[in-house]
Amino acid sequence: MGKRKKRLANADISAFCEQLALVMKAGISMQEGLLLLLEDAQDAAGAETIRAMADEMERGGSFAQALRAAGVFPGYMIHMAEIGEASGRLDDVLQSLSEYYVRSDALTRGIRSAVAYPMVMVVMMFAVIIILIVEVMPVFQNVFHQLGSEMSAFAQGILGIGNAISRYSAVILGVLAAAILVFLLLRLTPKGRAVLASLYAFFFRSLSQTIASGRFASAMSLMLESGMDVDSALDMTLELVEDARTREKIRRIQDYMHGGARFSDAVVSAEMFSGVNARMLTVGFRTGALDTVMRSIARSYDEQVERKISGILSVLEPVLVAVLSLIVGMILLSVMLPLMGIMSAIG
Repeated sequence: MGKRKKRLANADISAFCEQLALVMKAGISMQEGLLLLLEDAQDAAGAETIRAMADEMERGGSFAQALRAAGVFPGYMIHMAEIGEASGRLDDVLQSLSEYYVRSDALTRGIRSAVAYPMVMVVMMFAVIIILIVEVMPVFQNVFHQLGSEMSAFAQGILGIGNAISRYSAVILGVLAAAILVFLLLRLTPKGRAVLASLYAFFFRSLSQTIASGRFASAMSLMLESGMDVDSALDMTLELVEDARTREKIRRIQDYMHGGARFSDAVVSAEMFSGVNARMLTVGFRTGALDTVMRSIARSYDEQVERKISGILSVLEPVLVAVLSLIVGMILLSVMLPLMGIMSAIG
């Protein structure tokens, strides 16, 4: 059995789609375009991927079959390529896919920054506190003993925590390693990613809803631009979405439409869009520009996500610094004030 290939990153997929779209718009066939890209391949893995696609097309396979044979492209892209080939609009579909994966990459980076930065701050905060109570507090304890006095109850409690951490450090490190391993394993499976998405949605509810609405609008825009009807686009979006709440909203949209509601009214009733985006969708539906309006709505939600991430980071940084300062200050004061009192009495 061959080694399973790693899926390409969104940024790489976007660049690949954009290059092929330019090739096709220039009147060059897909097979010739792949050979041109093969000549410019920057690494062995990229060259292997393009060569596998070119070989598949040389054997008479379609572009979508070539993508599948390469084994590094997502199912969504392959399905959209099939639609593009069937409709004769593969160049437009590839361009739309490029823009879709650019937005996805930017969104992923934004989410990572929103989660990673506070996590780094928290880790640093705990590291400072642990060093203080494990390394520094015992030094103060020796000072008090030499002066023939005892530390305050609060300081002794902190010291006890430090002793427990030192005594059970191996167990604590083992638990942390197990937690990291579980996290990494969850990311490898669809169900695991759904669990992580649920946890993320619980802690960042507003941001999560905005991201979900933006991804829905982006996916619908791409599929509608590719020539799919609304019903088929909804079915495909439902298959692709992993977030349970978003899937439920899509099912509600379908139920409303089966009951006779218009698509725009169903989306609003299912609370997928709200405010000005809901009104834009209604106008787009009436004017027959649904795909264009969906793209505008996707951009609008992307901008909202960026603003919310910036807002979260601007609040978290001073809060975490304040919490760290408060904890460290309390620990030091619990030692320094009694120590200063003793020194004054001696003096």
